[in-house]
Amino acid sequence: MILPFVYTGLGLVILLLAGDALVKGAVNLSLRLGIPALIVSLTIVAFGTSAPELLIGIKAVLDDAPGIALGNVVGSNTANVLLVLGIPAMISVLHTSTCNTRKSFLYMIFATLLFIGLAFLGPFTWWHGLILLLVLSLILGEQLIEARRHRRQSKAEAAEAGEEEVEGADPSMRWWKIIMFLLLGLIGLPLGADLLVTNAVIIATSFGVSETVIGLTLVAIGTSLPELATTVMAALRQQAAVALGNVIGSNMFNLLAIIGITSLVGAIPVDASFLRFDLWVMLGASLILIPFVFFRFDMGRRVGALLTGAYVVYLVVLLTN
Repeated sequence: MILPFVYTGLGLVILLLAGDALVKGAVNLSLRLGIPALIVSLTIVAFGTSAPELLIGIKAVLDDAPGIALGNVVGSNTANVLLVLGIPAMISVLHTSTCNTRKSFLYMIFATLLFIGLAFLGPFTWWHGLILLLVLSLILGEQLIEARRHRRQSKAEAAEAGEEEVEGADPSMRWWKIIMFLLLGLIGLPLGADLLVTNAVIIATSFGVSETVIGLTLVAIGTSLPELATTVMAALRQQAAVALGNVIGSNMFNLLAIIGITSLVGAIPVDASFLRFDLWVMLGASLILIPFVFFRFDMGRRVGALLTGAYVVYLVVLLTN
């Protein structure tokens, strides 16, 4: 029984490294082809960093283990708020009082409520997916218009910021490196997804745990590690806006893009436990951010401890029921 855990961990590592390679390759290819950095930030980077979750979802549906796909998204969103913000807040106070994330937060809450509403009309099928992807395209379109408006108001400053914000950008990267990163990403993502999903199902079966619980815990925590690493570094650098924005953007993208695309591949049944418990925990975790988004409270160490403790309690409830 040790090997499935080893292969699951190996699959996760391959996914994370391949996703990072794909982002680097796609970003630099796009910039070399003359695509504006702003558009790259809003599209290629966003999709690239969510590629591991997307490949896991598609692989899980094709392998008739859709509980992992849905559990991964719901579990990741819960972990992103309680764990990914909780741990960094315990390390260093997040000065969220200086952040302006109200509009993005409202988009995230709308996406969450829409997702819950569609879940009650489930299973998720192609028409659910089209609705989710339509909403995502409208949000991205609005953000692109706003970003362009901001750029026109302050061309020099915005242009400089735009270059810095593009993840993985390297103007001097050679063509062979770009091609190498793209190949590593395109080969590594399906390989990692296959290893992770196949062995996660083996673990679930051997311990009598449902695929849903495996998706909500093991897979969800694993795919939240990049967000956790980013947020910890942002906290250490006193960049609260990066930390909070990273979580809000990731949650919104998980709901709209990952399930939106995956449900076009195959139907995703919604287990009754999601409707009774997990979806509401995800919504409650999202609403916890209201004081820090609208009332300009800082996220101190006590708050971080409470968030992390709440996540531990959630895991205990999942694993003991």
